[in-house]
Amino acid sequence: MTPASEALKVGLLGYGYAGATFHAPLIGAVEGLELVGVTSRSADKVLAAFPGATVHADPAALLGDAELDLVVVATPNDTHFPLAQAALRAGKNVVVDKPFTLDMAEARALIALAEETGRQLTVFHNRRWDSDFRSICKAIEEGLLGEVSHLESHFDRFRPQVRDRWRENDGPGAGIWFDLGPHLVDQALLLLGLPDRVTASLALQREGARSADWAHVVLEFGAKRAVLHASMLVAGGVPRFIVHGTGGSAVKQGMDVQESQLLSGMAPGAEGWGEDPDPLVLYNGEGQASRLPAEPGDQRAFYRLVGEAARGRAANPVPPIQSLAVMAVIEAAERSAAEGRSMELPLTEAERAAWTASRAG
Repeated sequence: MTPASEALKVGLLGYGYAGATFHAPLIGAVEGLELVGVTSRSADKVLAAFPGATVHADPAALLGDAELDLVVVATPNDTHFPLAQAALRAGKNVVVDKPFTLDMAEARALIALAEETGRQLTVFHNRRWDSDFRSICKAIEEGLLGEVSHLESHFDRFRPQVRDRWRENDGPGAGIWFDLGPHLVDQALLLLGLPDRVTASLALQREGARSADWAHVVLEFGAKRAVLHASMLVAGGVPRFIVHGTGGSAVKQGMDVQESQLLSGMAPGAEGWGEDPDPLVLYNGEGQASRLPAEPGDQRAFYRLVGEAARGRAANPVPPIQSLAVMAVIEAAERSAAEGRSMELPLTEAERAAWTASRAG
């Protein structure tokens, strides 16, 4: 355990879109964390942003740094398991970018290894700290909607041209369901619990598409339903969240602004960071609408809590059992789409109990 007076030394595996856009800026903005090592083929790009960091040519060199307390895996999805496994075996605490792994077998193996080595293992479900999700959570927690009966969650983009990148190729872990699905699933599970059944449809809609670029997944919770949708051909007009309940409805039209702020070069924590101008609209039983200011978003909270947990002063912000449950839904949805039938979650009774305990805690 790192002394509270010392900064946690962080190593970042990967400086592509996820590493450069999200992880590195957020780590750099959290007091008590120091980004000291990065693996990248673009040393100049890394050093321009973090001049004090050491740029390594390969993961083995970074993992060999005995001073590192925490390693962040922000590489292509099919490398998450072997790199997280190597980092745990090297005695490091580990953050894995979503999705956790390619399948549940890999996820279970990493969880067992973290327990064996006594290291902290967590997954970068940063969208828990988005303004849109926090606004919906607050409305539900305050009883403004009564008992929730229907959740609809969209994560859509408009990118009609297929790009030559691993996320859109046909390899393991590619496609929109592995890219955006984990965000949608993680939020739905936090709000409604573990579903009884999963029914999914996946499609390749764009000309030249090599992996699924459209996903529509329905989760059943008794009589309650959650509809999760992601597409690459949505130019606008679709709310981010729609929630119906026995006391009313809520609509959050716009998405959280932090990704666009990061892409614009805004430093996390700068004036206006995470401030969402789009209100949450509430409808009562008579159809009358009222507007509540959106809750601010701040994804720095994830890394702040990771640092506190590594020092033994806070709980793991995303316990690995919760990420295993996300992978269970991801896997069930893939099977549902392939076989044309609804699927139950492939979780054991012990895993379900552990998930329930983690949510209650």
